[in-house]
Amino acid sequence: MAKTLHITLVKSMIGRPEKHRRVLRALGLRRMHQTVEQPDHPAVRGMIHAVRHLVRTEEKGA
Repeated sequence: MAKTLHITLVKSMIGRPEKHRRVLRALGLRRMHQTVEQPDHPAVRGMIHAVRHLVRTEEKGA
């Protein structure tokens, strides 16, 4: 089983730059405390790095 990342939005998008909002939407996050599961790829890691102050991330999988 491939590694996955569980990403939870813990801070609001309100008042954030449009670039951060687009990154969160691309990750599949729409509302506060929502958790999504994404594959552990460099592109996803880069998106998480851009909004690391707004999300909490956990590694799951083998």
